[in-house]
Amino acid sequence: MTQNINESINYQLGSVVSKEIINKAGGTVTLFAFDKGQGLSEHTAPFDALVVVIEGSVEIKISNEKHLVKSGEMLILPANKPHEVKAIEQFKMILTMIKS
Repeated sequence: MTQNINESINYQLGSVVSKEIINKAGGTVTLFAFDKGQGLSEHTAPFDALVVVIEGSVEIKISNEKHLVKSGEMLILPANKPHEVKAIEQFKMILTMIKS
């Protein structure tokens, strides 16, 4: 069954919304919708992750280096490197976490 990615998750005022699409032993795929100004504080993860921005744009900091990621672009978040996410406008992303 095909689905429109942007219609699969909606923004909520002042919130970060997530929807898990796949959860397997080898990894997860999660959709996120961030309202402007929302984010995820600095943290680390024990696995590599791939961020694909599907709408809007976001500032992602990896080890204090800022990256502006726009719709249609992707960025790898390396395992065990501190990173944080800040929505400079409303944006949606797919986060693929690889656990193996």
